[in-house]
Amino acid sequence: MELHITTLAERPELEPQLWRMPDSWPVFMKEDPAANLFYPVATSQYAEYVLVAVDRADPGDLVARALSAPFLLDGDELPDNGWDGVLWRATAARRRGVSPDAISALEITIRPDMQGKGLSAVMLSALRSNAARLGFGELFAPVRPNGKHLRPRVPMADYAALRREDGLPADPWLRVHVRAGGVIEKVAPRSMVVAGTLEEWRGWTGLPFRTTGDVEVPGALVPVHCDVDHGHAVYVEPNVWVRHPLRQAAGPPTVS
Repeated sequence: MELHITTLAERPELEPQLWRMPDSWPVFMKEDPAANLFYPVATSQYAEYVLVAVDRADPGDLVARALSAPFLLDGDELPDNGWDGVLWRATAARRRGVSPDAISALEITIRPDMQGKGLSAVMLSALRSNAARLGFGELFAPVRPNGKHLRPRVPMADYAALRREDGLPADPWLRVHVRAGGVIEKVAPRSMVVAGTLEEWRGWTGLPFRTTGDVEVPGALVPVHCDVDHGHAVYVEPNVWVRHPLRQAAGPPTVS
C-alpha cells in the first residue's frame, strides 16, 4: 500500500467519509461533552488541521485520519485538563478572535482493518510536519497510552514512568511518540471527563452498574466511579502530555 496524506482543506470531497470511517474507539469515549466544541466545526473551521490518508491505489477510500487544533497557551503550563483543556482553549480563542500560540494533536484513528501496520507512526509524523508547515515550533499531545487499559488500577504517573531495558517507555503508544522525538512532560490528571446516568453507562458498556464503587470498564484507562444512590457514574481519564519540538517545514503536508 502506498499511503497519501493531505489536509482536509486539500481534499474536501473526503469530508463525508471522515466520520463514517470505521474505528475501534470505545463507545463511552465519544460521550465527552467537550468534543461538541470541536467536532461539529472541525471540517469548516479547522480543515488545515485535519489530515486524511488514502491508499493511492484507491484514493477515494479513507484509511486513517489525524486531527489537531490550535489553542492559546499564552505562557501557561500545559493544562491539567489535557484534551478537554485544548478544546476549551481552542474554542475560546476562535470565538474571541485571539490568535492561538500553540497546537495540539487530538486524535489519530486508523481504520480497524489497517491497524498493526505502523500507520499510527506515519500519521504522527504527518501531524508534526503539518504543525511545522503552519508555523508552530512545537506540537503538543495529550497522549492516551494504549496499553494502560490493561492496568487500570495503576496510577498514570507510575505507568508512564515504566521503561523497557532500552530506556524507552513500556507503553507502545508513548514509545512511538518518544521515538518520533517527543518528550514526556507531565500527567494531565483530568484530561477527559465523561459523566452519565447509570442507564447511559449500561448502554455504552453493557455492564450492570448496580453497585456503588469503582467499575473496571473495557477500554477505560482507569475505573469508572459509580454512585447508585445518586444515579450517575463518572469517568475521569488521565493522559500524558508529550511535547514534540519541530523543525520548520515548507510546502503541503503530503506524505507518500
